[in-house]
Formats: sequence, structure tokens, C-alpha cells
Amino acid sequence: MDFLKIFLRGLAFLPAALHGTEALIGEGGGEQKKKAAIEIVGAAINITDAVTSKQIVDADRFTAGLGAIIDGVVECLNASVWAKS
Repeated sequence: MDFLKIFLRGLAFLPAALHGTEALIGEGGGEQKKKAAIEIVGAAINITDAVTSKQIVDADRFTAGLGAIIDGVVECLNASVWAKS
């Protein structure tokens, strides 16, 4: 399957991954939750296989970018009606 399709499908898991890590870790633990979400989404898009097949040439930059996406999704969720009052 085309890597872009796999990547976008993995990003579709992001809200559920963030909700799941919030439920597991609870309040606080921002970096711990972010790391867990990166691992979950990374597994969903199978970063290891993408790196070995050379679809991702810089795994560190890719992971940093994924972290930035997660930060953005968290900001959107926190600003939405889903945020706790």
C-alpha cells in the first residue's frame, strides 16, 4: 500500500490514541502521554517497516513531526467542546 495512504490512516487513529493515553495516564504526564501516543500511532503506520524500506529517510525528523502533529491535535481537542470544563 502507498505510504501516504498508510500514514493518513495512522493519523486517523490519533484522537483515539490520545483519548486512550489520557484514560491510562490521567491528568498531567504530558510528555509521557505524548510519547505513548507517538508509539501507538507509530505502530499503526509501522514506522519501522517504512524506515527499512526507505520510505522514511530521517526517522528522527519524522518522529519530531509526528510529535508536532500530536501537539496540534491536543490543542484542537482542548479548545473544542470535548475539553473538560
